[in-house]
Amino acid sequence: MSLQGKHALVTGGGTGIGLAIARALADQGALVTITGRRAEVLEQVAGDRMFGLAMDVRQEEEVVTGIAQAVEARGPVQICVANAGIAVGKTLQKTDMAFWRDIMATNLDGAFLTIRESLRSMLETDWGRVITVASIAGLRGAPGAGAYSASKHGMIGLTRTYSEEFMGTPYTFNALCPGYVDTPIVERNTASISQRTGLGAEDALKLMVNQNRHKRLIDPEEVAAAALWLVGPGSQSINGQCIEIAGGQT
Repeated sequence: MSLQGKHALVTGGGTGIGLAIARALADQGALVTITGRRAEVLEQVAGDRMFGLAMDVRQEEEVVTGIAQAVEARGPVQICVANAGIAVGKTLQKTDMAFWRDIMATNLDGAFLTIRESLRSMLETDWGRVITVASIAGLRGAPGAGAYSASKHGMIGLTRTYSEEFMGTPYTFNALCPGYVDTPIVERNTASISQRTGLGAEDALKLMVNQNRHKRLIDPEEVAAAALWLVGPGSQSINGQCIEIAGGQT
């Protein structure tokens, strides 16, 4: 497979799943714009065929301006990976509107704005792939993480609706739904669970690991491999799907 010369945009591309996907795309020849809120993080990982762009997906003006700049520099976006997100746990009855809105603005509003603005240039080409990084929490309820789960359900609905609106065109829209992945988010959630429950770090981590059917954390590169499949040869009939990466049936 070669993605030589194709422009890919990966939000939240400086760490974790986003970075793994960005590197995989760059290894296949794509020119990859990686975005995030922290310019210094992007600078540390940018390199051959990977270009940092400081952008807050919660801010419409920044997304509009940032993606336009990326298109001017590297051409139309033909691979859009809406990955930027936050995962913070809180029960619904303890969720205030400020917390709710921050989760939704980042995970759901950010995905919508990213896709909308990427499509402006993608639709001028004859091929395009849009991937959202959702979660198994978007397929079932997640006790203790209600806002996060609701935002990921929304991302899946967004992805499927885009798929329907562009059915029969050369553009596909799919969601990746990983379980618990070995990223800094898991490290932060381990500390949060320990603080809320009084469990030690090892037992707090086990609570997450045991949610994966194969009882281990997923490597970010495993999620990146699924993304490569969705942009590779023969992927044109994979559309409007939720690809579960969780070690078994969820």
